[in-house]
Amino acid sequence: MARDFAKAFYQSTAWRKTRAYIFNKEHGICQRCHGANGPGEIVHHKIYLTPSNIHNPAITLGEDNLELLCRVCHALEHESELPTDKSLMFDEEGNLVERSVDNDYHSLY
Repeated sequence: MARDFAKAFYQSTAWRKTRAYIFNKEHGICQRCHGANGPGEIVHHKIYLTPSNIHNPAITLGEDNLELLCRVCHALEHESELPTDKSLMFDEEGNLVERSVDNDYHSLY
């Protein structure tokens, strides 16, 4: 889940535009597995966001610090293991949420 210090950032117009740019630039394909584990869904910060860097645009919005990942690669990045429950998924902010019909279009495998 997005930590409290980052919630406002993930709701910002700047993040939403940057996320859309990265998604389109990568054509919706995970930059690590190149689609082998599913489509790219999550724009991941290579340098994780912290309270001390949340206001640094080079970290938060910088193209060099962002990569598009599928939910499997994102789970491996953060957990070192796959989620075991297929009823769960990551939303566009990297939060673990229950899979629903509304969220299902984000997960195409």
